[in-house]
Amino acid sequence: MKKRSLLVASLLVAAALVIAGSVPLTASAAEPTTEAPAYVLVEARTGTVLAEKNAREHRPIASMVKIMTLLLTFESMDAGELSENEMLTVSENASSMGGSQAFLDAHADYRAGELIKSVVVASANDSCVALAERMSGSVDAFVERMNERAAALGMEDTNFVNCTGLPAPNQYSCARDAAVMFGELIKHKGFFDYSREWMFDLVHPSGRVTTLTNTNRMIRSYEGCDGGKTGFTNEAMYCLSATAERGGTRLIGVITGAETSKSRNAEMAKLFDHGFAGWATEQVIFGGVPFGSPLEVPGSKEGSVTVAPVENAYVLSRRGEKEETELVTEIWSDISLPLSAGSKVGKIKAVRGGKTVAETYLVTTSDLHEKSYLDIVGDLINGM
Repeated sequence: MKKRSLLVASLLVAAALVIAGSVPLTASAAEPTTEAPAYVLVEARTGTVLAEKNAREHRPIASMVKIMTLLLTFESMDAGELSENEMLTVSENASSMGGSQAFLDAHADYRAGELIKSVVVASANDSCVALAERMSGSVDAFVERMNERAAALGMEDTNFVNCTGLPAPNQYSCARDAAVMFGELIKHKGFFDYSREWMFDLVHPSGRVTTLTNTNRMIRSYEGCDGGKTGFTNEAMYCLSATAERGGTRLIGVITGAETSKSRNAEMAKLFDHGFAGWATEQVIFGGVPFGSPLEVPGSKEGSVTVAPVENAYVLSRRGEKEETELVTEIWSDISLPLSAGSKVGKIKAVRGGKTVAETYLVTTSDLHEKSYLDIVGDLINGM
């Protein structure tokens, strides 16, 4: 393995992008007019907080706790540890859960996908516990995983005691933390396969049918809203984490402690209106799309290789303002050959006003092989 120095160290893209917006953004130019006791509004793709009030105040969040349960469920499916088509046997413990439920039969087998759907759509506590027991063996063990994942996400104002959100001492979170975990959840496209459903029939193994309706009424009342997680207990009052997308801009809103479900939904609509009226998201880097001229790689058989950003990147802009955005590539000076397709060779950055506002890695789109002695001799002969 020899070190080969690439000829390109850094290059400025000649054709800079011009998009609407200014940098940097503060949390909010003006807070929205809302009476929600605690809330946060976040642009989903950049994580920018657009507005907030009492957003770190510790509160019970009721069934919004299930956001973490669902996040771990989808991550388990991504890791191949759980399949939507797997049959799960419901325990006595799971079937005995009160509150919102799918009325599962104890000792009966249900498809995991149906249980997940019942949690997303109808906030089913019994399905939630059945999934937790399947993934970790017990609810207590699963709750440990929930808290570990929360810590990894930087959720410093959260402590989980159960996986359902049913009232429990010392279980709390805050609007900011709820937005963080909900933002992670909606990265899983499978979530939206369920969250957009208004109503479905859960057919039990016995043939009994339970009709479940989406607790997030905003998927029908607010244009662009396609997912959310509601919550209510007497202690937490009415809570909601929701997301909506319009024109390529996706927002996340979280409200805790509202007095009624009607006021909760109305205040969320105000938050979304504030966000969509004031900001827009532009994609400035396109993952998987070859970028720039082929990169010359001395010492390789191929001589050069195309590179592409590894993922998409976005810039948030205030509507009505314009600022130039430059794309800058930074290629690392020492690269070891051979290289397989997908190897990181540098970074691409979106720069505004001298500040990096978005970045991702650049990777090779094909393999690179180091020249052998015979290849070098052949080059010399051909060059004569």
